[in-house]
Amino acid sequence: MTPSLTEEITTVTLYERLGGAPGIRRIVDGAIAAHMENPAIRARFTPYESRPERVEEIKRHTCDFFAKGAGGPDAYRGRSMAEAHRDMDIAPPEYDAAAGDILGTMQALGYDNATRAEVADILQGLKPEIIHQ
Repeated sequence: MTPSLTEEITTVTLYERLGGAPGIRRIVDGAIAAHMENPAIRARFTPYESRPERVEEIKRHTCDFFAKGAGGPDAYRGRSMAEAHRDMDIAPPEYDAAAGDILGTMQALGYDNATRAEVADILQGLKPEIIHQ
């Protein structure tokens, strides 16, 4: 069934609601900054404090993954979440802290409840791929 013109106009992807690539970059920048300050996960990020090029690489991969998962136009060519986090022994409270940083950043940036809830659902779906205990 072909959508009506009204349906096409009002159907906005998560990627678009996040502000496309620039909006996702703002979320990722804010979340990484929050991770660096969050006592629950800060230790995982302190090795990168003196390696800004590595932080930038992590941000690029995260933006690409986030954009693709939100319905963005570009292909994601990085590792799967399971591969990227293998051997990191991430505990559930650490994952929850990271997800909280993402959602807190989104709230601070003014994203609405529905958009944050959709991202929260995606984050919950990724949790089993990232926690390897």
